[in-house]
Amino acid sequence: MTDQLPVPVSRKTAIAKERPTPQTVVPLLIADAGEQASWRYVEFFTANIRNPNTRRAYARACGSFLAWCDERGLTLTQIRPHDVGAYIEALQASASAPSVKQQLAAIRMLFDWLVVGQVMPNNPASSVRGPKHVVKTGKTPVLEADEWRRLIDSIPTDTVRDLRDRALIATLTYGFARVTAALTMKVEDLRPRGAAWVLRLHEKGGKQHAMPCHHAAAEALHAYIAAAGIAEDKKGWLFRTAKGHSATALSDRPMDQADAWCMVRRRAKAAGIMAPIGNHSFRATGITAYLANGGTLEHAQAMAAHESPRTTKLYDRTKERLTQDEVERIRL
Repeated sequence: MTDQLPVPVSRKTAIAKERPTPQTVVPLLIADAGEQASWRYVEFFTANIRNPNTRRAYARACGSFLAWCDERGLTLTQIRPHDVGAYIEALQASASAPSVKQQLAAIRMLFDWLVVGQVMPNNPASSVRGPKHVVKTGKTPVLEADEWRRLIDSIPTDTVRDLRDRALIATLTYGFARVTAALTMKVEDLRPRGAAWVLRLHEKGGKQHAMPCHHAAAEALHAYIAAAGIAEDKKGWLFRTAKGHSATALSDRPMDQADAWCMVRRRAKAAGIMAPIGNHSFRATGITAYLANGGTLEHAQAMAAHESPRTTKLYDRTKERLTQDEVERIRL
């Protein structure tokens, strides 16, 4: 993790080198403000932001903005709301509204952190408004029931890797699981509850979420665990990488998101599915299927571990299907 975090560097140190990137060093504008500012900047990412994906995104956003200010001859304490607003205005010409809003949020949070640390007297980004962006339907590709079944049926059951892929897709779909939550599961996280089973998912923010395991997912998981011979390795990773690119043996290392994405794309291509589906498509597919079959939004929200029902609604594509059916009524 440390190679992804900023470290203090002075302008004198950096002057003879290639311009540093925001992911590797403290921006020169921060370094010029002194050691306290430099370490406060580092602590913003190390102590305040725990998610590595958020850390990387925020480091890029803050580094780019501070480099922009540096190019205009501004010091840290000279930055005004006008400067932040001008940067955001220029950013909108080349970036989408969600990206601009995320970058403004990163800049605002950084300055809040610097104000609390007494590095700056006030937050120049606090009064700056980002672009309006209202999302009512998510953009994640969702599979129809027959497409999902075709995908699953196209995966053979000959090797342990085949069974692993089937089990992971079933977990993401029937468990409404985020891919990060699924890939951090241990073998012991598939737990018995009476005659049924429960998935223990490790969600964002260190939260644990218990999701009743659908019988189809349980069957796929048990078939995989038996073939892999990992039933007794309770503390071991549940979804593991293939050993030496072999389909018949697994390593003791967990799959990461890139591994899972490559697997999904490979399996989708083999099944003749042209939609650009990814890891998140199965979570959206499961929620959509649940709501289409009479499930309630309240229960879907609880099962998906969403903080707000508005987030759950983004996964509901049943209205898209209704609209298409109604449009087909136009007969001339």
